[in-house]
Amino acid sequence: MTGPPLSDLRRAVDDIDRVLLHALGERARLMRDVTAAKAAADLPLRDEERESALLAHRATYAEGLGLDPGLIRRLYREILDDAVRRQRDWLRETPGVEATPLAVGFQGTEGAYGHEAAVRHFGVERRPVAFKPYRSFRETLEAVQRGDVDRAVLPIENSTAGSVHEVYDLLFQMNLSIVGEEIVEVRHCLLGPPGATLEGLTRVLSHPQALAQCGEFLAEHPAIEQVPAANTALAAQRVADEGLTSQAAIASAEAGDRFGLMVLKRDIANQAVNLTRFVVVAATPADCDPKVEAKVALVFGTRHERGALVRCLNVLADEGISLTKLESRPRPGVAWEYVFYVDVEGHLSEPRMQAALTRLTAATQFLRLLGCFPRAIGGDRQGGQV
Repeated sequence: MTGPPLSDLRRAVDDIDRVLLHALGERARLMRDVTAAKAAADLPLRDEERESALLAHRATYAEGLGLDPGLIRRLYREILDDAVRRQRDWLRETPGVEATPLAVGFQGTEGAYGHEAAVRHFGVERRPVAFKPYRSFRETLEAVQRGDVDRAVLPIENSTAGSVHEVYDLLFQMNLSIVGEEIVEVRHCLLGPPGATLEGLTRVLSHPQALAQCGEFLAEHPAIEQVPAANTALAAQRVADEGLTSQAAIASAEAGDRFGLMVLKRDIANQAVNLTRFVVVAATPADCDPKVEAKVALVFGTRHERGALVRCLNVLADEGISLTKLESRPRPGVAWEYVFYVDVEGHLSEPRMQAALTRLTAATQFLRLLGCFPRAIGGDRQGGQV
């Protein structure tokens, strides 16, 4: 049986893709009017009930067309996430800001998860954005202090490997502000140069966190030496540059594409759900619109007495404030004393938050506000809202 030539079929597919992309572009442009309507009615950006109904409707409609409803749900979550990003961007719109370029620093190199988080977070900006790589977390934050970049994007915790302690310590040492967060799904792959095989490997390079996150897979191959690297993408770059078929890297598939490496095995992390939360850091606090779902980040020290931390946590509970993160770290220069990092849900302008801060100030040795910022879109919750 003969049919249309493959070239004609591919042209037809390309035509359909152009229609889809034009429709997505028009949908994105409508978000400006949606934002204005919500602002005029003093409505929040998210509506959980409408979101659930919309996803259910699109999935059911797609199933009637012979499409996979699960695929359509995932697709629409990404579309809705993008819609919320655009609405947030328009809410903080400042006349003339489009003409001011934005410089964003990250640790590693292009193809790193930090680079992905930065591109994802600032992808809806209507002004030019330049991404600048740095060798270490400290150098990245020092660039913000000097004014070399306007923002820095750094990992602060992973859903399987836990907190990135160095970043917490640097935030305590430097007088900087958290102005945003981003959650990236981490899908670690084993990457090797052309000709490499899993059986022929003797070394694998990656960031220590990534090695830990893939510990179960690596335990199945005890003969492979684990070599720490400053960053997953830098590990991939080194493997590509050296070209040894006995050497591989653990990094993202995108890093493999960027450096010409083959995927020897996909999804090798210990947990199927592997998320990394990144914080966006600036030299000064940024305005956070009260219509946006927000978080407040604090760091404080308690008196060295029984029940001191519990009393602080009870303040948050008494004011009806939900705790999303609690991290303790040694206090620099003081033996056996600790500082506590806390993330809570809510906006700094809320009366309950102001009351909690007043009470915490009285209950702690010191209290510092690290930032009030929009909570991440996606990752820790499903999708977004139009």
